[in-house]
Amino acid sequence: QVQLVESGGGLVQAGGSLRLSCAASIRTFGNSGMGWFRQAPGKEREFVAAISRSGVRTFYADSVKGRFTISRDNGKDTVYLQMDSLIPEDTGVYYCALDGNINDVVRGFSEYWGQGTQVTVSS
Repeated sequence: QVQLVESGGGLVQAGGSLRLSCAASIRTFGNSGMGWFRQAPGKEREFVAAISRSGVRTFYADSVKGRFTISRDNGKDTVYLQMDSLIPEDTGVYYCALDGNINDVVRGFSEYWGQGTQVTVSS
């Protein structure tokens, strides 16, 4: 059974930084696209960032470009999201996603999802 476990969320002031981690329990991690989504209260879940199997290709939502960086360590079966220059609008539950097809990850059609980690940015 595939499990995705997010960590690293918390409360931070605007302008601060957080680093999210998502550890995957899947033997084919190196063959999987990974991504991060978020959901703010009262809003639909939205795409944040994604990374291809090798890590060569990365994708970002316009709202986070230049502030967030997605990376992965295939040796540790873990994907990261470095979030800098945080703003209150970044507040939400952040979800990790995994799928064999990076396009499905970006479109929100991933086969596997984590339980989420809360990120709160105060003004």
